[in-house]
Amino acid sequence: MLFASLLLLAFSATVSQTTVVAALGSACGVPLTAGNAAWGEPYWLESIKHQGIAPYAPNATVYQVFRNVKDYGAVGDGVHDDTAAINAAIYTGDRCGNGTCGSSTTTPAVVYFPAGTYLVSSALQAYYYTVMVGDARTPPTLLASANFTGIAVIDADPYGTNGNWYVNQDSFYRSVRNFVIDLTQMPASATATGIHWQVSQSTSLVNVVVNMSTEPGNNHQGLYMEDGSGGFMGDIVFNGGRYGIWVGNQQFTVRNITVNNANTAIFGSWNWGWTYQRVIINDCQVGFDLLTGEVGGEAIIDAVVTNTPIFVRSSKPSNGTLAGSLVLNNIHLHNVSTAVMANGTTVLAGGTKTIKSWGQGNVYEGTHPNGTFTQGKIHSAYKDPSLLDHNGFIVSKGHPMYADYSVDQFRSIKSMGAVGDGMTDDTEAIKAVLAKYAGCYIIYFDAGIYKVTSTIHVPAGTQIVGEAWTQIMGAGVYFNDQEDPNVVVQVGVPGSQGVTEITDIVFTTQGPTAGAIVVEWNVRDPSGQQGAAGMWDSHRLILLIAANGTHLQDAECPAGSNSPACFASFLAIHLTYGATAYLEGTWVWLADHDLDGVDQLTLFSGRGILSHSQGPVWMIGTSEHHVLYQYSLVGAKNHYMGLIQTETPYFQPDPAPPAPFSISKVYDDPTFENGMDMAWALWVQSSINIIVFGAGHYSFFQNYSTACLGNNTCQAQIVNTDWSSSVTIYSLTTVGTTYQLSVEENGVIYWGNDVDGFGSTVTIWRPAP
Repeated sequence: MLFASLLLLAFSATVSQTTVVAALGSACGVPLTAGNAAWGEPYWLESIKHQGIAPYAPNATVYQVFRNVKDYGAVGDGVHDDTAAINAAIYTGDRCGNGTCGSSTTTPAVVYFPAGTYLVSSALQAYYYTVMVGDARTPPTLLASANFTGIAVIDADPYGTNGNWYVNQDSFYRSVRNFVIDLTQMPASATATGIHWQVSQSTSLVNVVVNMSTEPGNNHQGLYMEDGSGGFMGDIVFNGGRYGIWVGNQQFTVRNITVNNANTAIFGSWNWGWTYQRVIINDCQVGFDLLTGEVGGEAIIDAVVTNTPIFVRSSKPSNGTLAGSLVLNNIHLHNVSTAVMANGTTVLAGGTKTIKSWGQGNVYEGTHPNGTFTQGKIHSAYKDPSLLDHNGFIVSKGHPMYADYSVDQFRSIKSMGAVGDGMTDDTEAIKAVLAKYAGCYIIYFDAGIYKVTSTIHVPAGTQIVGEAWTQIMGAGVYFNDQEDPNVVVQVGVPGSQGVTEITDIVFTTQGPTAGAIVVEWNVRDPSGQQGAAGMWDSHRLILLIAANGTHLQDAECPAGSNSPACFASFLAIHLTYGATAYLEGTWVWLADHDLDGVDQLTLFSGRGILSHSQGPVWMIGTSEHHVLYQYSLVGAKNHYMGLIQTETPYFQPDPAPPAPFSISKVYDDPTFENGMDMAWALWVQSSINIIVFGAGHYSFFQNYSTACLGNNTCQAQIVNTDWSSSVTIYSLTTVGTTYQLSVEENGVIYWGNDVDGFGSTVTIWRPAP
């Protein structure tokens, strides 16, 4: 099976020996490097011409995507109450909210806050499909008044008379970035909250600071999350408060969080699995306070904890058996009395020291079916230096904001002739813009749906920014032959390198497109620049979405149908042999329901993410509902993945994979032996130095029935690796599957041995030493 792949890899390796540097457009003299914004100049997003459209919005000809809150009456002087004006900027235009709409893709909005201090006296309600963004050069302050009422300053899922506005597992499309939230005017005794963030996938908090009371016994909290199915947040700071963050969600990834001077930095009320990467805790009483029996898997990597008496505290003793899985990796303690405490008893002593790798839970090796309950040192996976920064931490790179760039360093594709109405073929217009300006200007994709009918080639060295999840939509016969698949968006050519950044873009298709490879990623980082080639979910995501204009909605593809008109893609993302990639918050979703309707769907996407990359690759995100697999690593090397979350297609095993696709040896498709009749969540073959730091793999259905959940027989196997691969998996949680992990397609880890709340959690698995 690997023969065809190895030929391709060898070819790619040969090509990559001749490095192709970043390409420059015909109008370019020199490549774009530093920004040239003058002191005092507003953020480029404020000044750029706003001509984005929402082609399927009610009254689309007059609908405004971009809204400056000052145009709606906000003053921003810290004195006038701006609440009503800001909420008007959010809700104007018959948008999805107020408990009257479960979800919608038709009314996107970018709500922009110039620099200033905005006094608010009640919650700012973040409607569905809303980006709230502040001036990145001088982030605005949202100041809660002394008499503030409401659940939080920003409320992503308000409570109404009949509960929340949105179903918590479907609360997609919200982003908040570049703000300071100030609660210090509110009484210390008030239950004051910065952000109510009950959300799901394709959501993000980025570059946010919350300032709270530092009085002893105060009741402030920076963030409150009680439910959902996320998700990503990063580059966030919480100062003061009773809690930095109080969180419960099925799964989440948090990168680069700092909590200073809170009583409890992070309170975990429940989860199936969370990954925290790069945590800084200073002068708190407790770092992590975890509710045992509700918190399933907690995985923490790269933390620095200072002057905090207890780093991790759980509410119940383990008594020698699994009761909340915990993984600690590369934890630096400074003046911390107790590293881990359970129900008042010290499990791991503190001090000033480094914890290399420590775990609590069931530990597995090789094909041994019985794990060993451990509270102690666990295997520390080898981390290739290419994955690490100069501090020895996993590389961390935030969403590019381009704060130092002037508006003159951007080029709009609409200004250059693209239309973005979801009907006009914009292929040639987009190609012309990239051919002329790539590499020396940032390419701005104004809001809209840009239909393309042949491959868009994005040269290495290109920086692309969307607006409210701008869509690039592959369509037509060129993408509809699964025996001869074609790429919708190709990023770089084999062997190319350059600073290549894509943000705030949705890649989608207009069915049927059975032969669409939605993104092929070839570019690699320039020497010495880690994470220079990447995509960020802030808000940008890879999404095969059932939305207006895709021809993949409930009218065409209702649940239970098996129509050739309902093919969405051949392969979502292909990371090729010579590529490197930094993918943060990437949601590779094939829709299971109509976001602009109410019904479930039967759609077909052959494959999720395929990586042949030799690394380094950093991957944070989810991949769901693809027919053969969600993640496949074949001949791959030097990958960090965490947290990765998947769901098996709801219609399987009717049909069973590979149907309605066929096995492709060229793309190294997996096999389905030993009665395997469902998609693989993670398939690893001939791969080296793979670290999975947090995984949630779920199988809820058999042909849309959940009867199988009761005895975890929805799926026999879900994660597979071969003998030759070196892969370490930390904090693996599964739902609905009999065997949590298999080797050579033979089930090894039985779910019943690792029950941990709703799911079953393996603290660590590694190959036999």
